[in-house]
Amino acid sequence: MKLTAEQARRWRRRLLGWVGTAACALLLGWLVGATLRADARWQTPPGFGRGLLHGALMPLAWPSLLAGNDQEIYAAHNLGRTYKLGYSLGVNGCGAIFFGWFFRRLQRWRRHWQSAGPGAVAEP
Repeated sequence: MKLTAEQARRWRRRLLGWVGTAACALLLGWLVGATLRADARWQTPPGFGRGLLHGALMPLAWPSLLAGNDQEIYAAHNLGRTYKLGYSLGVNGCGAIFFGWFFRRLQRWRRHWQSAGPGAVAEP
């Protein structure tokens, strides 16, 4: 079966999208690991700022944890309430950015498919 030029372009675009996503995931995984390793070398207990960093990195550490890399994403010995406030603000801020992007993308897809009309085959 021979692909048309349009089909080949779509497949190339999808492949580049998957390769780009995998490259970004690997880069983020490495960055999170390097950041957490550097943070672990500090001798002082973490406060608000480092709690904010740990909270923001927590969702990004999930793929690495899933792959079997054991990373500490919460400092057990911290300054108490200030660390916990920073951590929760970091988790919620990172979640708001990710889910805001995700739901905006879903809205664009929905508008695209609705504008294509019933029975139409459209590329998102």
